[in-house]
Amino acid sequence: MVNRYRTLLTAVTALATLGTAAVAPSQASAVAPVTTTFAAAEDVFVSQAEPAKSFATATWLSVCGSGCGSTTAGQRAALVRFKVAGIPEDAEDVQVTLDVISARTTDTTVSVRPVTGDWTEAATTWNTRPGLGEAALDSHTGFTTGATAKLDVSAAVEGDGTYAFALTGTSDTATVLMSSRETGDRGPKLTITYTEGTGEEQTDGPLPFTLPGTAALRASGKKVFAHYFTPYPISLDNAAPENDYYARNYLKPEGESGKHAAYGGLLRDRPPGRSPITGDYALADLKTEVKQAIAAGLDGFTVDILSVTSAHWTRVQNLVKAAEAVDPGFKIVLMPDTNGLASVDSATLAAAMAKLAASKSVYRLADDRLVVAPFKAEGRTAAWWSSWMKTMESTHGIKVALVPCFLDFNKNREAFASISYGFANWGGRNPAANANLTANITTAHGMGKIWMQPVSIQDERPNQGIFDEAGNTENLRASWKGAIDGKADWVQLTTWNDYSENTQFAPSRNAGWTYLDINAYYLTCYKLGCPKITNDSAYLTHRIQPVAAVPSYAQTKLMKLRSGSTAARDTVEVLSMLTAAAKVSVTIGGTTQTYDAPAGVSARTFPLKAGAVSATVSRSSAAVAKVVSPYPVTATPYVQDLHYRAASSER
Repeated sequence: MVNRYRTLLTAVTALATLGTAAVAPSQASAVAPVTTTFAAAEDVFVSQAEPAKSFATATWLSVCGSGCGSTTAGQRAALVRFKVAGIPEDAEDVQVTLDVISARTTDTTVSVRPVTGDWTEAATTWNTRPGLGEAALDSHTGFTTGATAKLDVSAAVEGDGTYAFALTGTSDTATVLMSSRETGDRGPKLTITYTEGTGEEQTDGPLPFTLPGTAALRASGKKVFAHYFTPYPISLDNAAPENDYYARNYLKPEGESGKHAAYGGLLRDRPPGRSPITGDYALADLKTEVKQAIAAGLDGFTVDILSVTSAHWTRVQNLVKAAEAVDPGFKIVLMPDTNGLASVDSATLAAAMAKLAASKSVYRLADDRLVVAPFKAEGRTAAWWSSWMKTMESTHGIKVALVPCFLDFNKNREAFASISYGFANWGGRNPAANANLTANITTAHGMGKIWMQPVSIQDERPNQGIFDEAGNTENLRASWKGAIDGKADWVQLTTWNDYSENTQFAPSRNAGWTYLDINAYYLTCYKLGCPKITNDSAYLTHRIQPVAAVPSYAQTKLMKLRSGSTAARDTVEVLSMLTAAAKVSVTIGGTTQTYDAPAGVSARTFPLKAGAVSATVSRSSAAVAKVVSPYPVTATPYVQDLHYRAASSER
């Protein structure tokens, strides 16, 4: 179980393919679950009131807030470490709980966090205590003498290894738990339940580096979310891909009774197809998307909430349910959309958000504030949001950390400053718009706010008649550079799956997993520092037509370049990630060109021509990587299609 969230079954791997082959998602294993328990290898508590004292011989663990013992500095925290062994690498449906037995009955709340620093049972005091992860993995309220309390730590345990956790609380009353030195084997336990895999799983993605494990990525205070757009799930009707709703109505100009004929059809890309499945296919598909996002290193989704009554609302609720079922550590950030919710009043919105907030997969800060990041926050006044937050607290007992996502940050930041935990903006989709991203981050930090930076690939909107010039992967790399250089606190990938604007990172027909694979490298740079390249890889991106090509279908509405965008260009890009310098040969429309590529990450562009596109990376006359684009270029497209295709040498 190198990384249990990268053990995607055959069907999920097949979703990465670039065609529309019918592949059914994997079904739950029929193998009986296995449960194993590990006793604590070390445990101790520390006390702020006695900062130099070691409690290594105590038979109890004490957890208390800063007001413990009627003092202003009486906080206590417990540390516990486990050594896990014997968990299969292909384990599935893994659930892990930290089990503690109470020595007293108290109406207190204890939270569990991963420990990020070094410590030993014998030497640790308050003064030498280790660092802790920012976000709580789980919390438990109410302790009864002799009863076991279970805290879910599934998000932090990946398989065999050593794991350390901290138990913290805010109550002035101490929560007293049995330690490993208490007689009767009543100390902390780690209980792991799983089903054994089928042996067909993929344990490591085809990346040019080793992606850190889920726990390591989540231990970083920097978070990466992807914007989930409910109109475009994996399947809209559970039909075979060659004749499902996407194929019949969105990809064809005559779809939906000719509604989209003027612009040649609503979409140019779609989720990869799959065969019909039995049962609740909508929930199963959402679980698949959660697994895909986890495998790509993401912390969660920001979900666009367009309605609190329609099918979109049902999908939002199911997405929360899917995240909780797959891995509650994968967080859902609530993003009410003021465009779709224009007619929804404050009380109704508060009730809907409170309903979602009951799930432990919905994102809260370490202080238990609910993160709400409204899209186009300026669609309501700051006073309206302030009143809504008061309703959330007074009616539903929920404090909100507001992170408004603006269309115009500079125009609205001052009005929202007093009520906001942080800021975000929707951002641009071309290199020119993303040339100076650090300015907004610096401004937000200067106002004492966190910043959620948008990172994007491209943007082409047939139905709106507009497109941005992404410059192959240049825009993706530029927006990540801004997030990293500016030290953004969070990142929002815009978007996971908005196919109508062609901004999707999700595995798709036109790109497979390529954009997510490239993104994984920059995500790791952002969170933990750039990883070592260990596998020679090459990525091709190009359009399937010149920008100015005239479609043969009689479109009456063609996309035009957005004002202020980077100039349109017709190029093929080779993005290489190499262990050492090598020669790259690029063939475009029958013409081959060769260049020397350096070790590490580099990009090179060439003129687009009609025909096939491929690239080969060679070192010492031996090919070390080869990528052949499955998308031929034509000068006479059927409909205008400016979506950049992508292909990888590793998939």
